[in-house]
Amino acid sequence: MTSSRSATTARRSTIGLKILMAGTGIVFVAYVLLHMYGNLKALAGEEAFNTYAEHLRTIGEPMLPYGGLLWVIRVVLLLSLVGHAYAAFSLWSRAGNARRTKYAAVKTAMRTAWMRWGGVFLLLFVVWHLLQFTILKFSVNPDRQGVNVQQNPYELVVASFQVPWNTLIYVLAMLALALHLSHGTFSAQQTLGWTMTSHAYRRAKMVGHAVAAVIVVGFLIPPLSILFGLIK
Repeated sequence: MTSSRSATTARRSTIGLKILMAGTGIVFVAYVLLHMYGNLKALAGEEAFNTYAEHLRTIGEPMLPYGGLLWVIRVVLLLSLVGHAYAAFSLWSRAGNARRTKYAAVKTAMRTAWMRWGGVFLLLFVVWHLLQFTILKFSVNPDRQGVNVQQNPYELVVASFQVPWNTLIYVLAMLALALHLSHGTFSAQQTLGWTMTSHAYRRAKMVGHAVAAVIVVGFLIPPLSILFGLIK
């Protein structure tokens, strides 16, 4: 009887963790879509990009202070990140304990490893990205050190992605994001019960691939355009 109750409690806990992971994942997908839209403003030129960047800080005034909405978004993202990471590592730990046998599926193990280490790489990239573009606002381009990048978001972006190694880090992060989004979007739909039939299962897979493709391609257009001199 006790064993049965423990198993039921464990299942409920696992379902709760999956719901937490799916919910926070949806928050991230919504955010990266908006972020992608903002990045694409670079294609319209310096004035359009900087106007958009400033507009983000004035939304909600005077009810909100200058930059208030951005801080609300940051708090929501931070809480979502903590919840997502907690759920992910908890589920991976349980899955690892459950599969310590010869019968563990190799394909599942490899996918889990890619998701796990891809997630760690993305977390490290987010820290680097925030330091470079939000917190410290520094240029890694030695040829543009005299430009006031801290007061000019467009110049900061252009100067940064003119450096090949910095753009390479970004591209690798986007590839990791593509894998994470594709599998994560599908898993979220599965958790929410949207894959109950074979047709729904295939549709969920296609949605996962489509979301990953749209977001990653949208994110890669500005930095690659800068690297190859299409945006200056």
